[in-house]
Amino acid sequence: MADKAWFKDWFNSPYYHLLYQHRDENEAERFIHTLIAHLNPKHASTMLDIACGKGRHSMALAQMGFDVTGIDLSEASIEEAKSAEFERLHFYQHDMRQLFRINYFDYAFNFFTSFGYFKTRREHDNAIRMMADSIKPGGKLVIDYLNVHHVEAQLTPMMVTEVEDVKFHISKWQTEQHFFKQIQITDKDHIAPRHLYTERVAKFSLGDFNDMLSYQHMQITEVFGNYQLGQYDVKTSPRMIIVAQKMGKS
Repeated sequence: MADKAWFKDWFNSPYYHLLYQHRDENEAERFIHTLIAHLNPKHASTMLDIACGKGRHSMALAQMGFDVTGIDLSEASIEEAKSAEFERLHFYQHDMRQLFRINYFDYAFNFFTSFGYFKTRREHDNAIRMMADSIKPGGKLVIDYLNVHHVEAQLTPMMVTEVEDVKFHISKWQTEQHFFKQIQITDKDHIAPRHLYTERVAKFSLGDFNDMLSYQHMQITEVFGNYQLGQYDVKTSPRMIIVAQKMGKS
């Protein structure tokens, strides 16, 4: 199961949405408003939300007056997101490893560790290329990623959480290059836990992102360590929020 592209089926699974439905949406909403206040985009700027899920944050950006496009690999998520479309908000089912639009957007966002899932460095490079190519020269890309050292220090090997009579048995471990999270469930139809999916996220450092982005003519201009846009510390910051600009005149 771990050798399969786990994210393709897992992100379409009702169990995925059940497990993560209680993520702190208020914190996410505050972060996006804080980020937009900092970036200060022009009214009606074009924005791409990469790995947008069901589109909650794309919707928030569109409500602020921006022209927003959301893309995600999950067909089920995009189908739900499309119900909210209007003239400034559109959604497409799309794989971030494939080019989308070229030199089109003023801003591109990849929120909440929606990267690092692929098997090979080439696939990750292809995804960064897609992000960079989608932006106009002079445009900006924001990647919100986990901070490897912080996660290494805070890793909880085992936990059980219950959501709507479904028990999720979660095991976490790490190797030199990846974090893993195995999820098993017990529900009314299964007395014994059964394996669902093993999530895998690459341990990319700031240096790794600098290499990948530089190769695509992107220059890192700012790095923040939390959703309040505080200073980044490689050991203690919970997040690594990268702002990069596409070289060339806008």
